[in-house]
Amino acid sequence: MPGRKPMPPGTYGKIRYVKTARGYQAKARFRGFDGVIRDLTRTGNTKAKAERELKLAINQEIQTPSGGDITARSRFREVADLWIAWQERRVAAGERSAGTLDNYRSMLRNHVTPALGELRLSEVTVPRLDKFFPALQAKSSPAHARTARAVVGGILRYAARHGAITNNPIRDIEPIEGRTRRKPRALTSTERREWLAQLEQDPKAVAKDLPDLTRFMLATGVRIGEALALYWEDVDLDAGAVAIKYTVVRIKGAGLKRKPPKTESGIRTLLLPSWAVNMLRERLAVATAEHRAGANPVFPDSLGGLRDPSNTRRALREARGSDGFAWVTSHVFRKTAGTVLDEAKRSAREIADQLGHAKPSMTQDVYMGRGTVSPDNAAALEDIL
Repeated sequence: MPGRKPMPPGTYGKIRYVKTARGYQAKARFRGFDGVIRDLTRTGNTKAKAERELKLAINQEIQTPSGGDITARSRFREVADLWIAWQERRVAAGERSAGTLDNYRSMLRNHVTPALGELRLSEVTVPRLDKFFPALQAKSSPAHARTARAVVGGILRYAARHGAITNNPIRDIEPIEGRTRRKPRALTSTERREWLAQLEQDPKAVAKDLPDLTRFMLATGVRIGEALALYWEDVDLDAGAVAIKYTVVRIKGAGLKRKPPKTESGIRTLLLPSWAVNMLRERLAVATAEHRAGANPVFPDSLGGLRDPSNTRRALREARGSDGFAWVTSHVFRKTAGTVLDEAKRSAREIADQLGHAKPSMTQDVYMGRGTVSPDNAAALEDIL
């Protein structure tokens, strides 16, 4: 006679019960995804309680197919730490932006970890998430809830890839509806003058070199990491141009580093309005006198090295105050440069080349030349201040 067919991996046999002095013991044979058959036993003060505990244990075993370091019993916060470390490696490799990583960390620290951090992976269920995301949306905004969904989904996908869970409950969560966030606001000509005047009158802002940094970002529309990655060797004042080739990122265990941008369109040469050239000439004279020209940052930290974009954003938040300019972020300077170019009737392709955007549109990407150096852009930014 043929032998009895073995249990398929991830299944269990008949549950048996044993009466004990304190209640009941429920036991069953379970075949794991590694093919090994083992006995699982749980107790309870009633037969039903013992059975529930046993089935919960079996369910956790089913959701741990690989038996690796991450299992269904791992804390969500532990897996989140591993996921963040993976994202840091992706930033170091140029696959993710440092700003995206900052957003992930902030979302975890302020919202996700306080709500889900102590749960086991097996306890992060559809019903729990169906309560968490609407509550976050009501407390903050639909945009925050969508970001949280992206973060939680990424962590659970990481867990699934490492064999800790067999399905990602984020797939069964309803899409988060609601009004999208308002479009970024640009500084008007009056606001630009008032903003710079406010910075010049703030000793802390001056000490942190925020006025000139603001001017440079308005003159170019570069990202804050790109501005802080600019070295004097990337500046050609005779041609009135700067070569944007790097961005500053923080790498765990290695500190601040200059890394190429994520896409080729981020590498570009930008011509400067005359007032920005004059500003850089004055800075170069100081840097030369202090032996900080050449392979040194144009906008260094207090020790002459690379500045941390996150700390610089914090300094800008402190400088803007609570009234009037409370809405200003470093991205506003980029938006302002783009708006000025748009008002000057520059094409979408020219503006995209200035800002280092990968795709103004598929048609322009495929059928038009990219990466041109536009003197018209510099002329349009001439009167930005």
